[in-house]
Amino acid sequence: MWAAKCQVPAMTQSLMARDRAEAKRKGFSALAAWAGSGLLLFYHAPTLGLLAAGGGAYLTYRWFMFRAKRGMRFH
Repeated sequence: MWAAKCQVPAMTQSLMARDRAEAKRKGFSALAAWAGSGLLLFYHAPTLGLLAAGGGAYLTYRWFMFRAKRGMRFH
């Protein structure tokens, strides 16, 4: 029973499917940062909103570069 827990699980997803799922996760985190930035700007917290917009821009850049390096199309 203990030996079964220590074995490495078999690959259940292809590399493309894992990359697509990771790109989706990165995209949603960037979207959430932009939404949070918009909410902060809307509720009159411009300094925090601009800081959050900087974080959103950084996450968007990371998402874009992840997709571009792997040759993923933008639909």
